[in-house]
Amino acid sequence: MSPVGEIALAVAGIAGVVLLGALALWISWIPDRRHGHLVDVDLPGRAGTRLVSERWRLVGRPDEIRRLPDGSWIPVEWKSRSTPRGGPWRSHQIQVAAYCLLVEETTGRSPPYGIVRYGDGGEFFVAWDAGARAAVTEIRREVARPYDGRATPSTGKCARCRWRTECDARAV
Repeated sequence: MSPVGEIALAVAGIAGVVLLGALALWISWIPDRRHGHLVDVDLPGRAGTRLVSERWRLVGRPDEIRRLPDGSWIPVEWKSRSTPRGGPWRSHQIQVAAYCLLVEETTGRSPPYGIVRYGDGGEFFVAWDAGARAAVTEIRREVARPYDGRATPSTGKCARCRWRTECDARAV
């Protein structure tokens, strides 16, 4: 084969790999279309949509934002761990509910729900209702209060915690 033919073959091979990669990425998004169209994704090296609430003094970036046909935004939080057997952890539910609050404050429209998606494909809907709103706003108020010293550090948990140098033991 001539050098020009070899170069053409190499270019065609690279183009094929790029095309297959793009197709795989596109196909990977198809199952999510049931949750609406993708608005934004927070990826390493590319910051997603920053949601801000001056009223609640909260800021956040959901891993994904989707738009339903009615225009509502749905926050999606990705977790790399496997799906918990008993359903999503309370902290994961509160995080998604906080994103729902931020979506509402940012867009002026209440999302009907948020989603927690786990690394093995399991996902849970977190309803954005009066109970979720009350839970988020109560936690926000509690965090704003001065620390009262009631928590005690746990040697086992604290030794592995990445926040141990900044923590005042509230979350232990």
